[in-house]
Amino acid sequence: MLAELVQRGIRADRVYGASVGAVNAAAYAADPTVEGIKRLEDVWVNLRPDDVFPRARVHGPWLFFQQRLSVYSNSGLRRILESGLEIDRIEDTAIPLEVVATSLRDGSERWFDSGPIVDAVLASAAIPGIFPPVTIDGEAFIDGGVVDNVPVSRAAAWGATRIFVLLCGPPRHTPLPTKRPIEAVISALFTSVHARFAREIEELQRRPGLQVVVLRGTERVPEDFRDFGYSPQLIDAGRREVERALDALAGHRSVLG
Repeated sequence: MLAELVQRGIRADRVYGASVGAVNAAAYAADPTVEGIKRLEDVWVNLRPDDVFPRARVHGPWLFFQQRLSVYSNSGLRRILESGLEIDRIEDTAIPLEVVATSLRDGSERWFDSGPIVDAVLASAAIPGIFPPVTIDGEAFIDGGVVDNVPVSRAAAWGATRIFVLLCGPPRHTPLPTKRPIEAVISALFTSVHARFAREIEELQRRPGLQVVVLRGTERVPEDFRDFGYSPQLIDAGRREVERALDALAGHRSVLG
C-alpha cells in the first residue's frame, strides 16, 4: 500500500503507527521515497522465520508452556530495525512520526514522538506473550494495538483533513469458531480491538471536512504467523487495493463535480 501511494506521489504530512504498523510507519517516515519503500519491500520479501522469531533449544508448542515473559526474544526484530533504519531518533524522521504502545503501569496508551526510534517501535510491536515488554525510562510497555490498534482518532485530533488508513486485514472482524481456549482468548481480543476501530471510523466519517480513505487488507493470511512466504502476494494485494480505492475516489469526485 505504501509503495503504491508513494508511486502515485501521495505523501503524508504525519504518520501514526501501532504494532507491526509502527514498523512500516517508521521505515516510511524515515525515508518516504520510492527507493526507501523498495528497501522496505525487500526486507519483507526476504524475511525468514528465524530472522524475527529466533529458534531456541525448545521449540514448537512447548514454547507456550514455559515460565518466561515471552515465547520469543525481540533480538531478531531489533537487528532488522537497527540495520534497516538509517536514523537513531524519532525526531529525525523526514515526516513527523508517532507510534503508540501500551503501558503496563496503568494500561494507558503512550505515544512516542521523540527518543530512540528502535526502542519505541519495539515497544509498539511487543505482541503480548510473543515478544517481551520493552522498558523505556523505567516503564514497561507492550503492543500498542492492545489499546489503539488503528490510531485514526489520533490523526483526527491533530487536525487532519484526509486520513489514509492502511489495514492488515478486513475493516470488520468476523469471529471464527474456536476449538481451543487460547483460540477463544485471541478471538475475543481481536473482536474488542476491531470494535473500537469500527466505532471511531463511523464517527469520523460523519465529521464534516474530514475524508477517511480505508485501505483494506486481505483475508487470506497464513495460519502460521512465522510464515513470511506470503509476503509477495500480500504486497501485490496491497497495491491493487490502493488502485481500487483511488479509482473509486476519482469516480466519486467526477460524479459530484
